[in-house]
Amino acid sequence: MTSGRVHKALIPAAGRGTRFLPLTKSVPKELAPLVTTPALEFVVAEATEVGVTNVLLVVNASKTGITEYFQPNEDLEAALEAKGDKDGLASVRRPTELAAVESIEQKEPRGLGDAVSYGEQFAAGEPIAVLLPDDIIDDRDSLLGAMLDVYDEHGGVVIALLDVGPAEISRYGAVVLAEGADPHGDVVPVVDMVEKPKAEDAPSGLAIIGRYVLPPEIFDALRETQPGAGGEIQLTDAMKALCHSGTPVHGVVFRGRRYDTGDRLDYVKAVVQFAVRHPDIGDDFRAWLREYDATP
Repeated sequence: MTSGRVHKALIPAAGRGTRFLPLTKSVPKELAPLVTTPALEFVVAEATEVGVTNVLLVVNASKTGITEYFQPNEDLEAALEAKGDKDGLASVRRPTELAAVESIEQKEPRGLGDAVSYGEQFAAGEPIAVLLPDDIIDDRDSLLGAMLDVYDEHGGVVIALLDVGPAEISRYGAVVLAEGADPHGDVVPVVDMVEKPKAEDAPSGLAIIGRYVLPPEIFDALRETQPGAGGEIQLTDAMKALCHSGTPVHGVVFRGRRYDTGDRLDYVKAVVQFAVRHPDIGDDFRAWLREYDATP
């Protein structure tokens, strides 16, 4: 088992985004903006702020826009520079300066586990962080940094957990805690995982959300993982296999602010929350919200 500070991250972004049609007919869902900044940029920035230097984006053939977004646009930069637009220039250069970003094409959508398997050469025998782009962690809160600290201490698998309670747990993977573990602790030892259990069967209210730190052994486990429903290879199944074979698994319980931008209603809520904090429009937007009456 390998441990050591993690400096590589994989972001799976090959989904079709059908819940956001017709936008996603031509625009990758991951580039849908939270005011003016694509959601994906917030996720990459979250990783780089805790020491990640290399990012692999797993995309499909139709998502060239994602790759292009993290590359320089010399014509646009020259035009902005010529008119003295320093703020605009800084904003278009920022995504290219966050990290060394590369991409790889997932040939067909076969689940999160399959997407992660495309990172084996990128990982090159090192641990990697995996960040799902639909889960946005508020920049005032910390999650990934704490997960990297836990990996430094324990190695193995580190997963992010959110206490969603019995009403919502059937939408997530739930964890089984080690005997005697404090369910209210910040870091909890995990001995098993159950995918989307019924509320009455759930082993806990702690749900797995879209942040993982994975050891190099995950790739062997993924090779041995059989496809499940819909022919998809589940990352949870591979993590369970490692857990059952003796690899330590720890969960970091997140109690901060999280936005699910994969859900249309939650995406709109996230836009509103980012807008009220926006340095240029926040004050005016808050004033408008106070006056707004949605009654037809």
